[in-house]
Amino acid sequence: MKKISSIIWGIVLIAAGTLFALNAFNITKIDIFFDGWWTLFIIIPCTVGLFTEREKTGNIICIVIGVCLLLCCQDILSFSILWKLLVPAIIVIVGLRLILGGIFGNKASEIISRLKKDGGEPKIGCATFSGCDLNYDGEIFEGAELTATFGGVKCDLRKAVIEKDCAIQVCAIFGGIDILVPDGINVRVSSNCIFGGISNKTAFHKDAPTVYISGTCMFGGVEIK
Repeated sequence: MKKISSIIWGIVLIAAGTLFALNAFNITKIDIFFDGWWTLFIIIPCTVGLFTEREKTGNIICIVIGVCLLLCCQDILSFSILWKLLVPAIIVIVGLRLILGGIFGNKASEIISRLKKDGGEPKIGCATFSGCDLNYDGEIFEGAELTATFGGVKCDLRKAVIEKDCAIQVCAIFGGIDILVPDGINVRVSSNCIFGGISNKTAFHKDAPTVYISGTCMFGGVEIK
């Protein structure tokens, strides 16, 4: 993903530099600073994010906001109508994302449900206006449920015993969650993010157990490393 992101940003910068050069030599006369040009700082990064990030919901919402602001600056829409339509549009996008997630499900929720059905209990970590530091050195780890609301959770699995595929369900609302995994473990992420995100900095390891991570981030974030 990082390579794709670098390539796309490289193309964008080359195109912008070429345009500046052509204008400087009077070959073209494209008005770069048109009404609402600043909305491109919202639209372009989020458009790149659609191709380089697994989580699309936040990028789609920001693109909708950026395009609507651009149309208002171009007098195609009025700001009064924008504020009336923006919130409903965001709610619809989030609703569709949740419906699709519910229909197709995800591996993490399946593993957690199976663990509870078999009589096991996932590890619990919750931080509300506080911090929570979890360490599972030497313990057999099968699953966890982590919640950070205006707080932070750190889950250290680097010395935990992971013998098979397991799962972590996360919820970060105005908070942050750090998950530290051991070497030789794969991580797969499925999430609903609104003005937040999940960063997976781990590497792929063939034929290794996988930690499936799913959940929701709203003005919060999850970092896996």
